[in-house]
Amino acid sequence: MKQTMEDMKITLADAGLKQEAINRAEMLLQAGRTDDLIRHLRLCRCDLMDDLHETQKRVDRMDYLIRQTEKQF
Repeated sequence: MKQTMEDMKITLADAGLKQEAINRAEMLLQAGRTDDLIRHLRLCRCDLMDDLHETQKRVDRMDYLIRQTEKQF
């Protein structure tokens, strides 16, 4: 199934990408630079994974604090 540019932009926005990254993806798609587009999308995915790991660390810290507090009371 061929993805339209508008569908891609909506999906990237839903994934939380900044407008700059969305614009770059659009430019690469319009230019027919598929390999560069895939590389760009993979880099964006890596950034999202980094964010996920940082968020997980914060959740782990909160879990620790909750456990410590429960032990005290």
